[in-house]
Amino acid sequence: MEEKIISTPLTKEKVKNLKSGDTVLISGTIYTGRDAAHQRLIDTINRGEKLPFDLKNSIIYYVGPTPAKPGKPIGSAGPTTSYRMDDLTVPLLERGLTGMIGKGVRSLTVIDGMKRNGAVYFVAIGGAAALIADSIKDSEVIAYEDLGPEAIRKLTVENFPAVVVIDHLGNNLYETERKKYLYK
Repeated sequence: MEEKIISTPLTKEKVKNLKSGDTVLISGTIYTGRDAAHQRLIDTINRGEKLPFDLKNSIIYYVGPTPAKPGKPIGSAGPTTSYRMDDLTVPLLERGLTGMIGKGVRSLTVIDGMKRNGAVYFVAIGGAAALIADSIKDSEVIAYEDLGPEAIRKLTVENFPAVVVIDHLGNNLYETERKKYLYK
């Protein structure tokens, strides 16, 4: 486990260098999306239409930020519980999504999809929403503005702090760390 500085796009080569337990500082472009936005992305795919952004080598942050204060690009921006997107994630992985940021566990279906498609799952620290917002330098709604906080935003981030919880091989920090503390 080590600290790594990464930049987007999050290519498959970069994904291969990330291991479960690594702490990362992410800089570049990431996109936001929660339940309602994910459903619209899937509906768009099912209709054979063009998505509002290119999923290839992209990271989606599961967040519904609060309104920005004057002079700030975004309000508090803490992670949303990730399993809420699990039923809608694999089709995005199949189209090139390489990173997801949220909090909490993921389903075996998503983990298998990550392994098949070469993706990682990062966790952002819940309760650190104001601190995380400081790493967001620009925020622009690019799709589904009617969803309010759940609209898809293009974020420019600098040193966004996260932890690799599940790597592209399926190594899962939630499982490996729990095992260390089980009574034998």
